[in-house]
Amino acid sequence: MATPYRDLFAAPGTAGLAVAGLVARLPLPMTGIGIITLIAQLRGSYALAGAVSATFVLTYALLSPQISRRVDRHGQGRVLPLAAALSALGLLCLLASTVLHAPTWTLFASATLAGCMPSISAMVRARWSAIHRGRAQLQTAYSLETVFDEVTFIAGPPLSVGLSVAVWPQAGVLAAAVLLLAGVAALVLQRGTEPAPQPLQAGAARPMSPLRRPGIALLVLLMLAMGVIVGTVDIGSVAFAEQRGQAMAASLVLSAYAAGSCVAGLVFGALKLQAPLHRLLLLGALATASSTLPLLWAGNVPALAMTVLLAGVCFAPTMIVAMSLVEQRLPAACLTEGMTWLLAGLNVGVAMGAALSGQVVDAGGVRAGFVVALCAGAAVLLLAVLAQRPLRCAHSPAAVEGTVP
Repeated sequence: MATPYRDLFAAPGTAGLAVAGLVARLPLPMTGIGIITLIAQLRGSYALAGAVSATFVLTYALLSPQISRRVDRHGQGRVLPLAAALSALGLLCLLASTVLHAPTWTLFASATLAGCMPSISAMVRARWSAIHRGRAQLQTAYSLETVFDEVTFIAGPPLSVGLSVAVWPQAGVLAAAVLLLAGVAALVLQRGTEPAPQPLQAGAARPMSPLRRPGIALLVLLMLAMGVIVGTVDIGSVAFAEQRGQAMAASLVLSAYAAGSCVAGLVFGALKLQAPLHRLLLLGALATASSTLPLLWAGNVPALAMTVLLAGVCFAPTMIVAMSLVEQRLPAACLTEGMTWLLAGLNVGVAMGAALSGQVVDAGGVRAGFVVALCAGAAVLLLAVLAQRPLRCAHSPAAVEGTVP
């Protein structure tokens, strides 16, 4: 399995790209939980903490595709430093608001500005696409990036919480701001792997939005539904462990989910599958939907951990195929934006799943909460079925190229 990954890094600059991308994406999972920990400690309100964190997440989901659209036009080197600076400024304003005991509205305003954070995962994938477009190594690159996403979501939250609790309440958010600026700087300094910008020509029509191209909007909704599964597993696992007096075991269950996804991503990246991507998406969606059923039957923490491990194994390949479909069907002029829409859908889904399943668990218990994941799994399968025809008909960017006035 090492050979495909060794081949992946044969291109100049790819090792530095991977390291810079890993550092630059850590702030995203650190920020949401860091805001919650910070405000809960200093204001004593989890409701306020959750609302401010949700403001950041939703603003990020709305703004990151717009930032990526400008990246496609003007290049990462011009857009990313400004976006990162605005986001870091928002985080610093949030810290200042807590230190100075400023009015509550300043927390929400600061979180909104912090939402200017660019989607580093999409930026790095766009660079891999520019390096390996049309080659088998691209699937390996996307697999590695999915594993790196999982690694940051494993390491980021405990790092942020640990700094906030053990060092200084503001330390987690401050570290996220510093890592964002340092990571983005390291990324944009690597000019050799940066995709060429695709500026609008004078008098040319505005390119068609990725969401209007065949099948892409369905892929975004599919990723949103997959995010709901992730958010539900997070909340349901914690509630399940607490209900059985084993609250600390929740971290082991969630680690099993991440481990399953990481291993599956690495293995999938080493495979050379010949089946069409739209068919692989359907198989992945079927596996993802099926993996939610055993959640209803888990009777103890070890059984839940095994069930969640299986769900993680199904998650990574499905996400990799969805990203590959976007790369295959979008032109370079809107590729970063298209990838960002998928990642934004995933993040919104995670937030929705956590909020919805939390309400259901409070009202009907843990098993009822896992029904949310079951419904989301059914939605994933339905959306994959609906996407088959448009994705099958659109075989290349040229097949879906178009402009709007």
